[in-house]
Amino acid sequence: MMNGTVSKVLKPKVRLKLSKGYNYTSNIVKKNNLHTVCEEARCPNIYECWDRGIGTIMILGDVCTRACGFCAVKTGKPVWDDPMEPFRTALAVKKMDLKHVVITSVDRDDIKYDYGASIWAETIDQIHINVPGCNVEVLTPDFRGNKFALSKVLNANPEIFSHNIECVERISKKVRTQANWNTSLDVLKYSVESGLKTKTGIMVGLGETFVEVIETMKQIVDVGVSIFTIGQYLQPTKKHLPVERYVDESEFKDYEKIGLELGFNVVKSGSLVRSSYQADECV
Repeated sequence: MMNGTVSKVLKPKVRLKLSKGYNYTSNIVKKNNLHTVCEEARCPNIYECWDRGIGTIMILGDVCTRACGFCAVKTGKPVWDDPMEPFRTALAVKKMDLKHVVITSVDRDDIKYDYGASIWAETIDQIHINVPGCNVEVLTPDFRGNKFALSKVLNANPEIFSHNIECVERISKKVRTQANWNTSLDVLKYSVESGLKTKTGIMVGLGETFVEVIETMKQIVDVGVSIFTIGQYLQPTKKHLPVERYVDESEFKDYEKIGLELGFNVVKSGSLVRSSYQADECV
């Protein structure tokens, strides 16, 4: 696909299997009434990650105020009210004996004063206090580009700050109707300037070209982002954006090679790669 064509190919078949580690983590998640993006977003890597002892926990409820065309998370008016969630989350991380946890959340545009950033910061603090030695990676929304809110999260000193730009700029409005591509780029730049290890990722198969992907990587590495992920978009339901094409693994290998040549320290590129995939290897 080096010429940027978007012709469809056959959908790859994937076989996944359960494991003891997966069942153990699943039971703790259910007992502690936690939400995980692994389940909510129907991630294909849930079995591998939970077996490895890597968890992605979703805070601030499971209802998002936005309705992005690619995302399987529920949308609507959130009713979340759980001030003890940061502490409960830390205890669950401890019970799961995680060495690396990814914290993410729905968009909370309804919390006007900081879009939920205070809960983010408290969650990071509680994990650092109660689970020493556990690396905390945060995968945040854009907080509408509000630096007051962003600073709360950054000042809590997560080991990795991640915010996904999701796609190439040309199709951003189609993919993320309530977000802004340049705002996301500014969020990443602000994290880099704060001295934190910074990460982002995109999906392919949404109508972008090979050249556009390379240009996107250049723009991202130019603001100082050091970790980049790229994976195949999979349509969660028929109501979501359709898959324009299934990208061949050889093309993913090309992206990885070029990304490293451009200056990224880590590039995770493959059909099943998601932003939290093998996250413990990025610290």
